[in-house]
Amino acid sequence: MRRLLLVAGAIVTLAGAGAAHAAAVADPTGDFLGSFVGTHDADLDVTSFGVTYNPATTTFALNATLAGAINPALPGLYVIGVNTGTGVIAPFAGIGEPNVIFNQALVVQKTGAVGLGANPNALTATIDGNAFSLLVPLNLLPSTGFTPENYGWNLWPRNGLGNNNQISDFAPENATLAAGIPEPATWAMLLAGFGALGAILRRRRTATAAAVPA
Repeated sequence: MRRLLLVAGAIVTLAGAGAAHAAAVADPTGDFLGSFVGTHDADLDVTSFGVTYNPATTTFALNATLAGAINPALPGLYVIGVNTGTGVIAPFAGIGEPNVIFNQALVVQKTGAVGLGANPNALTATIDGNAFSLLVPLNLLPSTGFTPENYGWNLWPRNGLGNNNQISDFAPENATLAAGIPEPATWAMLLAGFGALGAILRRRRTATAAAVPA
């Protein structure tokens, strides 16, 4: 577990290091929206969110941390809104967040399945403890006016896909985040971190399966 936490922490650190401009935002613990009607579970409280874009591979790296371990037994999921250029409406004005605009949405389940549009399994996120990370190819989010590094991003946990009062938090608050562009060496280390974390998780699953009596 200690090794997993160290690797996950390194990924979050590298995503912010070497960026050309702000690629991550810290969010206060316990800042649940006043309109939220659900239980204040720690895994619905964002503490950081970051996005990095690699123009060489046309890939976005997303990472987020929550105030508590992600628990699939509790209600909840994570929506990542993306404004690729045409997000001109203010869908959250009624709950005081008019500047959170988007025209695409990634839906990250607590199992790691990631939906996009009509495809509920478009991608897979890596979930470890209170963090998740995700690589998103640009071709899944084609531009509608913005250059990729100027796409707007926002993360909001929810306890269901119904009304806006199911949204517990926004990161960033009432704004969107543009992706940072790291130096090539930093991106290489970031990808190595994702690979190491995946390998550790695979070995852990194999060891657990082997330990279960037939």
